[in-house]
Amino acid sequence: MTTAQNRALPDQAEARADTAARSAPRSEEPPIDDTTGSYALEERGSLRRVAGLGTELTDVTEVEYRQLRLERVVLVGVWTEGTAVDAQRSLVELAALAETAGSEVLEALVQRRDKPDPATYVGSGKANEIRDIVADTGADTVVFDGELTPGQLNQLEKVLKVKVVDRTALILDIFAQHATSREGKAQVELAQMQYMLPRLRGWGESLSRQAGGRVAGGGGIGTRGPGETKIETDRRRIRSRVSKLRREIAGMATARATQRSSRDRNAVPSVAIAGYTNAGKSSLLNQLTDAGVLVQDALFATLDPTVRRAETAEGREYTLTDTVGFVRHLPHQLVDAFRSTLEEVAAADLLLHIVDGSDPDPLGQINAVRVVLNEIDAAAVPELIVVNKVDAMTEEDVLLLRQALPGALWVSARTGEGIGALREVIAGRLPHPEVDVDVLVPYDRGDLVARVHRDGEVLTEDHEAEGTRLSARVDAGLAAALAVFTAPVA
Repeated sequence: MTTAQNRALPDQAEARADTAARSAPRSEEPPIDDTTGSYALEERGSLRRVAGLGTELTDVTEVEYRQLRLERVVLVGVWTEGTAVDAQRSLVELAALAETAGSEVLEALVQRRDKPDPATYVGSGKANEIRDIVADTGADTVVFDGELTPGQLNQLEKVLKVKVVDRTALILDIFAQHATSREGKAQVELAQMQYMLPRLRGWGESLSRQAGGRVAGGGGIGTRGPGETKIETDRRRIRSRVSKLRREIAGMATARATQRSSRDRNAVPSVAIAGYTNAGKSSLLNQLTDAGVLVQDALFATLDPTVRRAETAEGREYTLTDTVGFVRHLPHQLVDAFRSTLEEVAAADLLLHIVDGSDPDPLGQINAVRVVLNEIDAAAVPELIVVNKVDAMTEEDVLLLRQALPGALWVSARTGEGIGALREVIAGRLPHPEVDVDVLVPYDRGDLVARVHRDGEVLTEDHEAEGTRLSARVDAGLAAALAVFTAPVA
């Protein structure tokens, strides 16, 4: 095989065209409405210059600003298993991640190996070839489609003479850009610290801290000599920061658990929305609840969970929770840091697993999401597969996917197709109260009648002279409150 064949992607021209098509804006943009999500999107997409501070630029959008500071990157992947199409899809997704992080992709390369090289990931010969490509293209960063060990990272930077970033660091950077809440920022910082700790590099003894003598403020005899090196100091500070972040996140998790227990006491069923990144989870939440959360055609646009109340056609309340999107090979540091947030999924009564039907590999998305669900102990939650973006699918793709997913629902969050059927299925899949009651509630206790309508299932309702006769299914707590109003047998 020639050097050019080793360097080139299979059907590289098609891969670049596919990347450009996926990153291009859609011709039909949804109307901008006055919601929280619209304001957040406008804020994320704009960058204002402060007037009167010695600059000639008065108003620069984020895209224009990025043209001044964008990193020019070369993507490198190692194809160890699967087909050439799988390797191509993985690099296309890596290109989308790099563009989301604010980079300009110049070149994409893939190498066929049985396993990554333990020293340089791609082997010394290929590393030298990549160095020549970096010099020819003028790139300043190389992004590898995998997680590099500290040794591989060090060796590659010595050979390539530019910054080297792996897939994990790239995803962490995107999370750092999109985190807005205090909890989200703390979780991202914790994941970054855990990733950074084993990858610190210092200058050894040349940066050691000397305790010194009495003149230098030292402790005298027994304290002089080499002290902490710079890298040891950095490691100590990172460990201290990690401990502090864990305590802060644990406190936030306690508040979240308190909110969940309050909903449990009120017998409010919970439905969690999970799925691959950019599958349309936030758009679906807006369709079901008019939540008005941020919707953007970008990877990991949503990091902070959003909980909204919704009602069935019978008036029964339940909660819908929008969660962070998953991705193939999601860094374990992120899963660990976001565990308190992802507990919303594990504690749900029903899981809406959203799948992007227009993606080239929707079944691969499903498998990647289920891997993360197993890690957070959410595999036992009842699952409902919802295929989104059917308006962007061909008839052939719909037929093939219907055979693979016979029990799935088919919707379009953009056009509203199938949303009514989804509401009905959610209402039918919610957990049902266990206690049957037949009560005659006086008219002055309308609060109990309202609770039965809100938290239970009303089978029959009649208005009599003495009060409201209800036949319903309720939870044990509400049944105890209604026990004194048991209706006499007719």
